[in-house]
Amino acid sequence: MAFRAATLVMLALPAIARAACTIGSYTAGTVSELPDPFLGFNGKRIATKEEWTCRREEILKLFADNELGEFPGKPESVTATYSANSLAITVKDKGQSISFSVSIKLPSGGTAPYPAIIAYGGASIPVPAGVATITLNNDDIGAQANTGSRGKGKFFTLYGAGHSASALTAWAWGVSRIIDALELTPAAQINAARIGVTGCSRNGKGAIVAGALEPRVALTIPQESGSGGSACWRLSDQQKKNGQNVQTASQIITENVWFSKSFEPFVNSIPKLPVDHHMLAGLVAPRGLLVIENTSMEWLGNESCFGCMTAGHKIFEALGVPDNMGFSQVGGHDHCQFPGSQNTELNAFINKFLLDKTGEQTTVMKTDGKYTFNAATWTPWTAPSLS
Repeated sequence: MAFRAATLVMLALPAIARAACTIGSYTAGTVSELPDPFLGFNGKRIATKEEWTCRREEILKLFADNELGEFPGKPESVTATYSANSLAITVKDKGQSISFSVSIKLPSGGTAPYPAIIAYGGASIPVPAGVATITLNNDDIGAQANTGSRGKGKFFTLYGAGHSASALTAWAWGVSRIIDALELTPAAQINAARIGVTGCSRNGKGAIVAGALEPRVALTIPQESGSGGSACWRLSDQQKKNGQNVQTASQIITENVWFSKSFEPFVNSIPKLPVDHHMLAGLVAPRGLLVIENTSMEWLGNESCFGCMTAGHKIFEALGVPDNMGFSQVGGHDHCQFPGSQNTELNAFINKFLLDKTGEQTTVMKTDGKYTFNAATWTPWTAPSLS
C-alpha cells in the first residue's frame, strides 16, 4: 500500500564515504592503446585492493579534468517530501535552491522497503516483480536538446551556467540527490541501499556515468549506451578507420553537451586522452554492472563496445569479483527494444544485487557478433591479482 500522507525531512548531509587519499598531479602523454588502469600517477602499478581505492580516486580525477567535468560534493541541505507516489526534492547550496520531483511506482509483490531502479526518462528494460521503478526526468536536471543546451537545467541553476559539469555528470548528481532523499523518507518504502540505475542510448551513457560517480548505486544497467558509454574512444576511432559508420569523439561533441568542454581538445587526438571507457566501467567495481548492447547498432560502435568492456572486465577480475560485471550483446532488434533472450542475465543481476538472492549465475560475457578483441595490441598491460 502506498503512503498518501506527505512527509517532510531535512538533511545536513554527511560526506559520502570516499577513500582518504593524497591525489598528486599527473603527466599527460600519448597512449595509442587503452591506458593501463593499474598504473598510478606515481608511475608504479598497484598491487593491493587498498591501493585500488586510491587509484580509483586518481581515475575519477582524470575523468573530471578531461571528459566529464566536476562532480560536486555534498550540498548544504536536502529536503524531501513524499506524497501520492511522488518524491519532491529541494536542494540548497551556495546560496541557491532548486527543486525537482521523481515518480515512484511500487511493485505489486515483494516486501517493503523495496529495492528500486532509477530509470532515466522511464524504464526500457523489464523491471521484475518486487522491484520499484523511480522515473527521473534527467533532461530537467541537465538539458540535452542540442549543443545549445550547455549550462541549462536545474543543476546549472544551482551551480551556475559556467560550471564544468557535462550533462551526464549533472544527471549523476541528480541520482545522488534522489538517494539522499530516499535515505530520509521511509514513507517512500524504498531501500536506499539497494538502488539500481538504468537508461538507454543517450540515457544509457548517463546510467554508466552515474554508476561510476555515485558509490551508493548497487547495480548499474546501461542499455545500448554505445559511443560515450560502453564503447572506448580509441576502439571507435579504429572501427571507423576500418570503414564502418561509427560515432566517434569528434562527432559526438557536435551533437550534444553530454561531455564537458574540457573534452573537446582531445577529440581529434584521442591518444592524448589519459582515460578511456574501460576505466569508466572499472569505476563501478566491485559493485554490480550489467552492460546491455545491440550488435545491430553499428553507429554505437558495436565492436568497440565488445572490446572496451572486455578490457573493463579485467578490473573486476583484478579485484576478485569477475561475476559482478556482465556484458550481453544481442542484435536483430530495434534500438532500445529489449529482447527476451537477455532476460536471463538481467534477472540474475537484479536478483543478486537488488533482491539479495544467492546462487545467481552472473557469469556472462557474450555477443552474437563475430568480434575479436586483440588484447596484445589494445591491452599490452596485464591485470594483477590484487591482494
